[in-house]
Amino acid sequence: MRPGISISVTPADLDRLVALVKDRNAPQKHVWRAQIVLLSARGAGTNAIMCETGKSKTCVWRWQERFAAEGVDGLLRDKTRPSRIPKLDPSVAERVVALTMEAPPHEATHWTGSAMAGAAGVSVSSVQRIWRAHGLQPHRVRQFKLSNDPAFVEKLRDVVGLYVDPPAHAVVLSVDEKSQIQALDRTQPGLPLKKGRAGTMTHDYKRNGTTTLFAAMNVLDGTVIGRNMQRHRHQEFIRFLNAVEREVPVGKTVHAILDNYAAHKHPAVRQWLARHPRWTFHFTPTSSSWLNAVEGFFAILTKRSLKRGVFRSVTDLQAAINRFLEDHNTHSKPFQWVADPDKIVAAVRRGHQALDSIH
Repeated sequence: MRPGISISVTPADLDRLVALVKDRNAPQKHVWRAQIVLLSARGAGTNAIMCETGKSKTCVWRWQERFAAEGVDGLLRDKTRPSRIPKLDPSVAERVVALTMEAPPHEATHWTGSAMAGAAGVSVSSVQRIWRAHGLQPHRVRQFKLSNDPAFVEKLRDVVGLYVDPPAHAVVLSVDEKSQIQALDRTQPGLPLKKGRAGTMTHDYKRNGTTTLFAAMNVLDGTVIGRNMQRHRHQEFIRFLNAVEREVPVGKTVHAILDNYAAHKHPAVRQWLARHPRWTFHFTPTSSSWLNAVEGFFAILTKRSLKRGVFRSVTDLQAAINRFLEDHNTHSKPFQWVADPDKIVAAVRRGHQALDSIH
C-alpha cells in the first residue's frame, strides 16, 4: 500500500464491495476497483494487488486514495476531465444563430452544416451542436396552406359537427375522387426482401394508362363505396352519386362532405341534388381538403397498395384497387375526429397574423 494511506473497511462497506464483485451486471471497472479495496483490506501488498487485478501501480494507488477519501461511492464514479478542445466562445454561437436566420450566400436556398462552418470558421460538428441546442433545422421545411375562405369557421364547425355528432337516422359520407392514378409497370423485376437487404424496385417505369377512383366513406362505420372511372368530370360524378344512392338504405338522409372541385358544383349536379331531396352537400373550406375524412383512406391506399404496385394494364390497377376496397371494408372501423375546432381556428388566425406581419 502507498505510504501514508490507510484503508479501514466497515462491515457495511465490506458487504457493498463483496456484492459489487459478485454482481454479473456490474461494470467491470467497478468490479476491479472493489477488488483493489478488498485485497488492500486483507493486507495484500501493492505487487500482489497488481498481479491479481492486472492493473498498474499508479492505478492501484489512485483507487486506494479514492476509497480512503470518499468511500465506496467514490469507486462508482469517474472524475471529469477537461476536454482537449477548448470551449467555443458564446459569441460564436450567437453569430451562428444570427447567420442561420439570414439568407445564405451565393444562390443557395438554405444553410448547410458545411456552408455555415466555412462562414463561421468552426467545425461542422460545432455548427450542428449549436443548431441542436437552439432548436434550429435549416435543412427542413414544412409545407402549409392557409384557407382564405371568408366562411372558414362556419364550414369548419359544420363539417366537424357531422363527424362528432351526426344527425339521427342519417348517413354521413365523406366523398372525393383520387384522379390520374397511374398503372405503372417496372422495366425490370425487383429483388425480394431478405436479411440484410431491402426489397428493390427500378426507378424507371412504363405507364400503361390511368384511372380515377371515386370514393365515399361512411364515417359511422368506416366502410368505403368506390368506383373506378376513366375521367373525373361531372358526368362521372353523377354516375357515382347514382351508385351511392342505390347502396344507401331507404329512409336514411344523406349528408355528403365534399371539397370545392368544380365538378361537385356543376349545374347538372345541382339539378341531380334537387331531384334527390334526401341528399345534402356540405363543402369544406377552400384549401382545406385535410378536413375531408376520405383523404386519409386515399393516403392508406397509396402507401399500402399503389406506391410499390406493378400494374401491366389499367385493368390490373382497377382490380388491385377493388381488392383493397374489399379488404378495407372487411376490417373497417368508425372514423373518429379528435381535433378541437377552437384550436384549429386559433392556429389559422395566428398563421394569418404571421403572414400579415411579413407582408
